[in-house]
Amino acid sequence: IPAEESEDELLAGEERPDTRLSEADTAGGNQEGNKDRSKEGAVTEETDGDGHREGQEAEQPDRTPASSNKPRKKKKKRKTKKNAAGETVEDNDLEDIDSLLERVEDPGLAPQSQGGIIADSRPLLYVEHRNLNPENELKRYFGARAVLGDQRPRQRQRQYVRSMWLTAPKNTWPRYSKTGITMQLLDTRRGVQHFTFEHHREYQQVQFKFLDAVESMDPNNIVLLLQMNPYHVDSLLQLSDVCRMQEDQEMARDLIERALYSLECAFHPVFSLTSGACRLDYRRPENRAFFLALFKHLMFLEKRGCPRTALEFCKLILSLDPENDPLCVLLLIDFLSLRAREYTFLTRLFQEWESHRNLSQLPNFAFSVPLAYFFLSQQEERPELERSQARERAARLIQLALIMFPSVLMPLLDHCSVQPDARVTSHPFFGLNAQISQSPALNQLTSLYVGRTHALWKDPAVMAWLEPHVHEVLRMVEAGDALVQEAEHKRKIRYQSAPRNIYRHIILSEMKEATAALPLEVTSQPVMGFDPLPPLDSIVSYTRPERTSRPSNESTLSLFFRSLLPNFNLQGDIRHDGDDEAGAAQDLNQGVNRLMAAMRDMLANIQFQEPPREDNPEGDGDWD
Repeated sequence: IPAEESEDELLAGEERPDTRLSEADTAGGNQEGNKDRSKEGAVTEETDGDGHREGQEAEQPDRTPASSNKPRKKKKKRKTKKNAAGETVEDNDLEDIDSLLERVEDPGLAPQSQGGIIADSRPLLYVEHRNLNPENELKRYFGARAVLGDQRPRQRQRQYVRSMWLTAPKNTWPRYSKTGITMQLLDTRRGVQHFTFEHHREYQQVQFKFLDAVESMDPNNIVLLLQMNPYHVDSLLQLSDVCRMQEDQEMARDLIERALYSLECAFHPVFSLTSGACRLDYRRPENRAFFLALFKHLMFLEKRGCPRTALEFCKLILSLDPENDPLCVLLLIDFLSLRAREYTFLTRLFQEWESHRNLSQLPNFAFSVPLAYFFLSQQEERPELERSQARERAARLIQLALIMFPSVLMPLLDHCSVQPDARVTSHPFFGLNAQISQSPALNQLTSLYVGRTHALWKDPAVMAWLEPHVHEVLRMVEAGDALVQEAEHKRKIRYQSAPRNIYRHIILSEMKEATAALPLEVTSQPVMGFDPLPPLDSIVSYTRPERTSRPSNESTLSLFFRSLLPNFNLQGDIRHDGDDEAGAAQDLNQGVNRLMAAMRDMLANIQFQEPPREDNPEGDGDWD
């Protein structure tokens, strides 16, 4: 009974509007006439007795409820209005629930704020599924009607395919079947899960055929291999490079998407693209195809005009191995952030990683972060305090960047078609001596940054902001500031040689300014598109078997026929029991038979051209 009374106490406030309506109805009934006062009083007592009794119960909670049937029925209905645990809810509990709801609805925990800026409560490398789809970005730019076009009616007739996050399968692709690639969970350390791709035996055989096709230097062999195995990943990557060299960008992009689709179909059920806690070791050859396919895909997305989607893929690559960064996407992520106008993400990355990664020692971060702060200071919707703070940070960081990397200024102005004033041109600090005196490794980094991001500096507002800071740096140089001497000392000690992942990034980026600065030990060795500059400490799980044919032991006649018919093999399959005389005689007979068959085929295919006839007036008169 006390529980029911406390519940009625809570629900009395909710049912007061109903009681007011009943009182209004009874008041209207009183205005109709005064025929039977006693009967009318009984009706009013019956109609508004509910509200009246609730008031009495609120005033005297110890009093038992009335014994009439109607209130009892209403109390039974009220008992259903309990919480999920089956307990009655009191005022304090309601306050707790409200506070919990406020925490859940906190905008800091929302997936994304309205401005598209990643909330601070999320992990830095958090990846959103919707940002992995380039169509979503194109819809924001051009609208759904312009992007989809006439695709909607076609989707009704489309056959059922698996929905993926990395790429959307197309109807023109071959039917997918298991390729022999799987993913295994190796271990879990400190909340981080380490995975690896594995190749089954049948996939290894296809891989060996692919290596033979690559050594043949004939792309048609790779095409034939893909006709038999349409989802072999390394073949798709290598043929994509061939198509791109032939200016067939659409086919090159389609092959990369098919490779991503094949790899995503092999994902482990626990592997997550968005958590940022899943790792892949680039030292394992089976994992490299996934890194390379993601990198090539984001390069196509950036050229297609989808920098926000490309940035999301860049974060995904960085989250797979943030410590080693095998493709060195840190040299690219600042450019994509600026193009996608994700200035807050770039500044947050710099603030959180500067202490343990020294991002300010990379020219791209040294110049891009102050540029991001400058763009933030130009956003009028931000409070004036934030804009002034961003303006101060931009000024301080751009001056440090110019002091640390003076060789960037003149090539940057040259790419932007800006003629500096006489003071800057004649000063030796920014002159030609700054570019000649720097090490080759630093020259590669500065050339890569200038060639990639010079278009972002062409804005007249950016140049107007940059000019006074250049003169301020010159004043500090002439005054003999300690920062200038310290920066010169750092440049001499550091940047002696670039690590292997930077060379790999320059090769994949194909920036002519940086490729021309690569050292000879990199350019002299062959670079394959499916595995450029493999790590020196690779973890090999299976090796390619040795070639069974031994051309060095063959006779001159056999080599002659091999030059005519590459598939001809006089020795056939080498027998392991070569000491057996009977086996040797049988091999000899088979070799002779193959030789005779090859000669017959060659003679049958020879066609002789008839000499011109004497009575032919158009024939050549100089026939000997």
